[in-house]
Amino acid sequence: MEFKDNQAIYLQIANRFFENILKKEWQAGDKIPSIRDMAVEFEVNPNTTMRTFNYLQDKGIIYNKRGIGYFLADDGLEKTIALKKEQFVEEDLPVFLKTMKLLGLSLEDLKAYAAKYEGPSIN
Repeated sequence: MEFKDNQAIYLQIANRFFENILKKEWQAGDKIPSIRDMAVEFEVNPNTTMRTFNYLQDKGIIYNKRGIGYFLADDGLEKTIALKKEQFVEEDLPVFLKTMKLLGLSLEDLKAYAAKYEGPSIN
């Protein structure tokens, strides 16, 4: 995995976890790969991966069964969606809207572009 300089590595790894959850590759109650396995996969120090696990556990997305491993919480998908929506609205949307304004794009323009990629228009 190639990491960007503008965001902490543990948060970039967390985003990969979020993708797995949002794509439903990990379901409620599923065992998450170990800290060590994830460190090897992402080619990072296990302490960095541990920081990701702690972050996700603090958010209530995963939980630890001592001696067994980490698991996706029953409401892990819902919490992931809520967290990612909050991040999008606070961080990405303002930049997106500013860019739209600078380029003179309207919401109607956006609907037309979206229709090209999604099929039917957005209402």
